[in-house]
Amino acid sequence: MDLNFIKTIPGILLLAEIVLGLLVWALIASAAYQFVPAYGWVMFVSVTLWILSIVLFIILFLNIRQKFISVPWPLALMVFYAVSTVLYLTAFVTNAASVSPYKSGYHYDHMAAAAFFGIVVTLTYAASTFFAYLDWRGDGGNAATSTVPV
Repeated sequence: MDLNFIKTIPGILLLAEIVLGLLVWALIASAAYQFVPAYGWVMFVSVTLWILSIVLFIILFLNIRQKFISVPWPLALMVFYAVSTVLYLTAFVTNAASVSPYKSGYHYDHMAAAAFFGIVVTLTYAASTFFAYLDWRGDGGNAATSTVPV
């Protein structure tokens, strides 16, 4: 168990993605989303990435990745986060564009809040992509410690 992982920026971002992803699909699931087919895509993306993020958190928190040394973890994490960012961006656009049928109804607030949390979780996945890219590149992000050969 790696308790230090939840104190790192990638660990905090992953926990935020899990919580925000839960909010997105819970808000949509609590409304009558079946009447607008576009919400099927939003639900698919949010629930799938929520489950995959929980699995990834368990793998990273319990250091299970140490048992799979053949997996290039920095590259795998960067690809996962980049794909998640793009998928959540499409889900956010779909969600935001589909809120209007609910404008006069009871569930408008649910759908609008889901759109808001959708863009927030998209930005957290984008931040995770950035940090995974730095990890994959092998640069800790500290320019002061890097050396430039002459």
